[in-house]
Amino acid sequence: MPETPASTPPAKRRTRGRPKLATPAEQRAKIIAATRQLFLAQGYGGTTMNEVAAHCRASKRTLYELFPSKTDLLGAIIEQHRTSMLALPGDYEGLSLSHALERIFQIDISEEEDRAREAFLNLTIVEAARYPEVGEMLHRLGGQRAHALLAEWMETEKQAGRFFIDDTPSAARMLMDMMFGAIVTKTGAHAEWPGLDARKDYMRRCIRIFVHGTGVRPAPEN
Repeated sequence: MPETPASTPPAKRRTRGRPKLATPAEQRAKIIAATRQLFLAQGYGGTTMNEVAAHCRASKRTLYELFPSKTDLLGAIIEQHRTSMLALPGDYEGLSLSHALERIFQIDISEEEDRAREAFLNLTIVEAARYPEVGEMLHRLGGQRAHALLAEWMETEKQAGRFFIDDTPSAARMLMDMMFGAIVTKTGAHAEWPGLDARKDYMRRCIRIFVHGTGVRPAPEN
């Protein structure tokens, strides 16, 4: 009886599934990143929502569902920018106060990150002079919110016996004035520093003075 040839298994069919749809959170992040670049290139006032939709390759319906107005989109970008200035909330347990504050104020960012942060700061300063909503949102979602978060963290450290401060909100304001004063310019011009390392050293000195004062030599930190 002749052998029956082994049957050849049918070739696997390639199935083409639908492309994975981005989640609302992914779409939101993509739109925020792309719009930030548009604002930097064209200005807040010079950018329309139609241009945002086209640049992000998003439908107008999707765009307006996530951001009902250009002001809402600006607010989201400012909130994201705030985290590049002040890393709070965050877990800094186990660090000395000085090291925790260095992390919170993100002193050791790269030159590329620093340039991106400075570019957006300068943009908002210039645009705030022309559009009041920019200044209002920068104050409320940027500076005001950052102050509240820092004061909250400092109060927690105070309750743990690591800070001795009679007025936590005022202390947080003082520290922000010192630290952000080294970064933010009031004219939209570039900061006058001989280099990023010099500014980082200055900010570390601000933290040491804030934590230890100037009347007593600080004990060495672990």
